Amino acid sequence: MHELEVVGVRIELPSNQPLVLLKDVNSKRHLPIWIGAPEASAIAMFQQGIIPPRPLTHDLMIATLESLHAPILRVEIVSVLNAVFTAELVFANDVRVDARSSDAIALALRAQCPIMCHDHVLDEAGVLVADDEDATDGEEDQLREFREFLDEVEPEDFDK
Repeated sequence: MHELEVVGVRIELPSNQPLVLLKDVNSKRHLPIWIGAPEASAIAMFQQGIIPPRPLTHDLMIATLESLHAPILRVEIVSVLNAVFTAELVFANDVRVDARSSDAIALALRAQCPIMCHDHVLDEAGVLVADDEDATDGEEDQLREFREFLDEVEPEDFDK
């Protein structure tokens, strides 16, 4: 199993479909997951440190779990079929709850727990992304543009 970190959220053009990009912490493999606009907004808002005046659904879920003394230990991305990813929330005593990967990622960020990915999922859907020092000129431009996008994206961009 591989630990992943959230790189960020972006809008894939020309479809205007949001995706979250995860990176294997021990390699150059990335896992792009197409997600819905509400989940993209929830992930982007959290990463930007935006705190809404009232709790959103993911915030409410974390507050509920904390009140019940049932923290999420980790999130596991367990399968992919036809570009649809499934995940599980893992609690104490290996209690597992089925979840959409986008919701699981949004919850993992708020719970500050690891996001893990089964080997076969990363093998099937992962992509290699070159580091800046390994990138060609064209790849460097793409990496720079992607990083600029992540720096400038606003949660409102996902309301469309």
